[in-house]
Amino acid sequence: MEKIWVLLIAILIFLIFAFLFWRLIGVDAKKEYGTKMWKHWPTRLSFWQALILYSAGFTIITMFLLKWGNVLTF
Repeated sequence: MEKIWVLLIAILIFLIFAFLFWRLIGVDAKKEYGTKMWKHWPTRLSFWQALILYSAGFTIITMFLLKWGNVLTF
């Protein structure tokens, strides 16, 4: 049961970081590329790949910081 809670916390942290990345960087990315270029799938694909990779990285770092601080045990 304990591992399920750790997994749920990790998913929640991932979603929070993904939402923050999308809200903070997404608007600027649309402005930088322009609406015509933003409609092409390679441009949007690279944005979503970056969102997933950065969110996963920050989630891993956060989980290990929580483990180091004895907040979570896994």
